[in-house]
Amino acid sequence: MAKMTYRDAVRAGMREALVNNPLVFLMGEDVGRYGGTYACSKGFLEEFGPERIRDTPLSESTFVGAGIGAALGGMRPIVEVMTVNFSLLALDQIVNNAATMRHMSGGQFSVPLIVRIATGAGRQVAAQHSHSFEGWYAHIPGIKVLTPATVTDARGMLLTALKEPDPVFIFEHAYLYSMDGELDEALSVDISTAAVRRRGNDVSLITFGGSLWKSLQAANGLAEEGIDAEVIDLRVLRPLDVATLLGSVKKTHRALIIDEAWRTGSFAAEVSAQIMEGAFYDLDGPVSRLCSAEVPIPYAKHLEDAALPNVEGIMKAVHDVLRKGT
Repeated sequence: MAKMTYRDAVRAGMREALVNNPLVFLMGEDVGRYGGTYACSKGFLEEFGPERIRDTPLSESTFVGAGIGAALGGMRPIVEVMTVNFSLLALDQIVNNAATMRHMSGGQFSVPLIVRIATGAGRQVAAQHSHSFEGWYAHIPGIKVLTPATVTDARGMLLTALKEPDPVFIFEHAYLYSMDGELDEALSVDISTAAVRRRGNDVSLITFGGSLWKSLQAANGLAEEGIDAEVIDLRVLRPLDVATLLGSVKKTHRALIIDEAWRTGSFAAEVSAQIMEGAFYDLDGPVSRLCSAEVPIPYAKHLEDAALPNVEGIMKAVHDVLRKGT
């Protein structure tokens, strides 16, 4: 296994795809000459040329729509959206076109499109660039929604997604780009199952994306107190691997869901409902959720830190879950 950053793992996955399949091309704002807002496509323009590394105008609806058209025409486009808040400008193309095409054509057309979107807070980029809308997209039938949190998943999920006949949306938490990790190139990464990142018996910590590493750190802190937490990385929000999360809850009998989105209408609420429907009689206490404060994410660091789920907050929430248990 090789050690690399999450950013380099994303880059390695895209480069492998570009080398091995002439139908693959990358398009988005600043992906070419600038090398990508997060340096994920650095050097690609020089290596693959402007036909396959396409800088686009600042118009998400236009270039996501162009990606849909290219996919319908037989290409395998990777579309990069700079931050998740900008993806809202392309919702018509995503919801009314990409997600519906197979159904509305009676299965005659497919849209083999990948959309990569930087998401999440924690970088002091203020309220308009710190959203976590993964749960919104997971609401939409017709697309897959992935949230890779490890270096291996950052590379492997992209390569697996390129084999899909329908749209795949990959949400890369921007805080993870500089994170180091071990890349297992031999591992075949699926895009249909959750992963048990830490096994335990006392409580299930269920999370995804940028909150995974906070949850693992909290689990290590809880272990020093004699609390054995299991950590579930959902990885795939649509289709949700309900079997894995229910299996964990049926073992530990307690659940805390950590989600960087706002609590009201969050994906954490969906996970909670799945647990209540599928494992109610296995619970020793109510399902708990830890989400971001219901405010636009502040710019000031101390306020931003206070608004987001953190390690100390997760540990405190676990103590509350255990206290409420029978």
